[in-house]
Amino acid sequence: MGEEKTTAGDVCECCRHKQTPRDAGEQKKLQNRINRIIGQLKGIQGMIDDNRYCGDILIQIGAVESALRNLGYVVFEDHMMTCVAESVRQGDTQILAEAVELMKKLK
Repeated sequence: MGEEKTTAGDVCECCRHKQTPRDAGEQKKLQNRINRIIGQLKGIQGMIDDNRYCGDILIQIGAVESALRNLGYVVFEDHMMTCVAESVRQGDTQILAEAVELMKKLK
């Protein structure tokens, strides 16, 4: 297993939490999007099990990719408006480089 990176307070990066928590309404919207994506994936699984036409499956895969990308944009926008803005206000401009790297991963 690889070494886990740590941050202040000796917490691994995979366990970091937002300084400003998402409100219940935002969490619900994100969960609804994720549930729709899961439903789409299960639909694709069913299409494969049913030996459906490849083109139809590929169309559904494209729809899932688009839904995931859009979910990423929503989370990224929230990240910029909260986590990044708060860090910059506190003088941490290194977060901007992290934000650029995250944006590249969303492509």
